[in-house]
Amino acid sequence: MSNAGLFGLTGCPKLLFMVERENPLDREIFKIIAEVAKEERQRIFVIGGFVRDYFLQRPSTDVDIVVEGNGINIAKRTAEKAGCKKVSVFKNFGTAMFHYNGIDVEFVGARKESYYHNSRKPVVENGTLEDDQNRRDFTINALALSLNEEDFGMLIDPFGGIQDLHDKIIRTPLDPDITFSDDPLRMIRAIRFATQLQFTIDDSVFKAIQNNRHRLKIVSMERITSELNKILKSSKPSTGFKLLDKAGLLSMILPQLTDLKGVQSIDGKHHKDNFLHSLEVVDNISKTTDNIWLRWAALLHDIAKYITKRYDSQHGWTFHGHEYLGSKMIPSVFSHLRLPMNEKMRYVQKMVSLHLRPIVLSLEEVTDSAVRRLLFDAGDDIDDLMMLCEADITSKNEQTQKRHLANFQLVRNKLTDIEEKDKIRNFQPPISGELIMEIYGLQPCREVGIIKNAIKDAILDGVIKNDYNEAYLFMQKEAEKLNLLAKKQ
Repeated sequence: MSNAGLFGLTGCPKLLFMVERENPLDREIFKIIAEVAKEERQRIFVIGGFVRDYFLQRPSTDVDIVVEGNGINIAKRTAEKAGCKKVSVFKNFGTAMFHYNGIDVEFVGARKESYYHNSRKPVVENGTLEDDQNRRDFTINALALSLNEEDFGMLIDPFGGIQDLHDKIIRTPLDPDITFSDDPLRMIRAIRFATQLQFTIDDSVFKAIQNNRHRLKIVSMERITSELNKILKSSKPSTGFKLLDKAGLLSMILPQLTDLKGVQSIDGKHHKDNFLHSLEVVDNISKTTDNIWLRWAALLHDIAKYITKRYDSQHGWTFHGHEYLGSKMIPSVFSHLRLPMNEKMRYVQKMVSLHLRPIVLSLEEVTDSAVRRLLFDAGDDIDDLMMLCEADITSKNEQTQKRHLANFQLVRNKLTDIEEKDKIRNFQPPISGELIMEIYGLQPCREVGIIKNAIKDAILDGVIKNDYNEAYLFMQKEAEKLNLLAKKQ
């Protein structure tokens, strides 16, 4: 059966953009749910993202099922019939879900909602499919397919969501001012969907976002940051951050980023807009990696430029030390956004702190010592750092871009040669602090650190090889300078 023959359409235009492909309801799980619907005499529908993504030809492994009745009971009955033993039940939310053949199937009773002004948590009552579609955030997420015998496969589209998919536009089912005032997180979700799907936000909807931006204060930062992460994971994150800025939301979420906006000019000399530059760097790196933390590093790599910006007539605009100060700012940014304060944060810190080092090496004669130190400091993250530096090239001059990339390739070649020769990446000096204390009869003290650092620096500077015997002799010389005598063995 063709798709055009499968769907009856209620309240929506023709599916002008559909193509011949498999029936979305051909999966076994939908047949099982339809059987349960018939046996239990309950009206049941698949709704939301799965339906939307089918028409957009996007893969989807999450299926939302709405029941005009008790969703938890239907979930248990369906799981039993499908042979699934584990059902996760969330009584507080009236939902239940289970995993079946690679997809997550979640059931909920149809609901209608009302909101108090100081909370985005609704008062929930049992409702109909119509009530449930009314409470949906966007028309494209209110699409439903019937799983009932009398109209199996019927598309229920009361708000023209199919036409909005065709027109690539984000609209709300009801008055957008009410939609966003009730649940302000939907403002960021609108921007997130526009970014992910490369859709446009309807003018009246965007105006409502601007009008209701003050309502964002009732939303937890965890929920906001979850949406930010999805924007960062998109193919072109700059779209989302520009929309957040235009809506007046970004300054409420990440003011350190909006502080970078603007260009100043003195004596005819001006600097680039570091906000737009940062977004361009994120877009560049998004073409080469899905690493969300490297994307965060790209977004925040120049975060301290608004603090370190200086002008003098000789050098023009400078941002000395912005990489160091920027790395110091990362913990407070992560804490504010409720991002993980663990090795992920330290990774972003490292990338921000080191992002100028390969650039400096590419502009001057590359010494073995400088390369060893970069390898030592970057460790296993050296390849990510080089990706960040290459993404940081945003010049519109093609020849300038080619020159910088060629210089970075020289640095990459040197990194490879030094690593193969000296095994510096994440190396541990061959003489440990414990051995120094044992040889000289010391407790942990300043002298142990001095000797240990001297050995490390000697290896990195090429004075001695990364070798135990050479390091031992060097240790003895350093100990003599400190008037230390070895214990009699």
